[in-house]
Amino acid sequence: MTEKTAKEKLSHINDIRELWKGDSLELLKVLHIITRDEKLNADSRRKLKQVYHLIQLIEPIIQQLYAKNPNLKIVDMGAGKSYLGFILYDLVLRKLEGTRLIGVETRDELVQKSKELANSGKFERMEFVASTIEAASNAVKGPLDLVCALHACDTATDDAILFGIHTNAKAFALVPCCQAEIAEQLRTKAGAGSLVDLTLQTLFAQPIHRREFGSHITNVIRTLFLQSKGYKTTVTELIGWEHSLKNELILAEKVSTPDHPQSIKSQKMLDELLLKFQLSPRLVNCRS
Repeated sequence: MTEKTAKEKLSHINDIRELWKGDSLELLKVLHIITRDEKLNADSRRKLKQVYHLIQLIEPIIQQLYAKNPNLKIVDMGAGKSYLGFILYDLVLRKLEGTRLIGVETRDELVQKSKELANSGKFERMEFVASTIEAASNAVKGPLDLVCALHACDTATDDAILFGIHTNAKAFALVPCCQAEIAEQLRTKAGAGSLVDLTLQTLFAQPIHRREFGSHITNVIRTLFLQSKGYKTTVTELIGWEHSLKNELILAEKVSTPDHPQSIKSQKMLDELLLKFQLSPRLVNCRS
């Protein structure tokens, strides 16, 4: 290695270390955030900053839960390659002894790769389960502290919500992705002209408006549903719109019960919203 090459490599490492505060630099290579020769391009730098932003939004909830229960149990639903789980563990959970993180993913090959990475990288308190979100309660028993679902498509986010409620989760961190269920129901309403209020129908008469409005009302339904179950919710922007159109983060913390006056009020609002637009989402039909 020439002196110039050695200086360049050191510069790359220092550049990465300015951004990465975790223990495992090798993790970033495995997750393809940095190259094997430890270089960080502009796209990777942006992704890493996005991850930090997400962790900063979730960490306060984790710290609050950990203060009440040092044997914290976190579930990452639809984990994929478990990027979120590994980075969350390396940055936050590694220091919180007793905390466990369980990744649930349908594809067995990804589960096996995650297990291998966990073993080689000393992520001792991470587990991985090959299962659908719907069937996860058979393998992951409650009560749980935090249920995460990052970019779970369409009704998979609803499955994660139902799973969390069934297992008495204390909190949720949800980043919904593509959402087709409600948009399809709106398309049927628009095509049949079945809504009495034709002014409302103009909100989603055009396909692009129907897709956007369907996505919006889906997350409103999810928020009201969680509130009706006794969760205090916060909906915020995850990252800038220039990076992704799927950037809504729903945070929810259990603060009361479904028979609380505020929960009952949210349930009434949800029922009225569904009646107004004649919607029948799976989330509500499968309510526990």
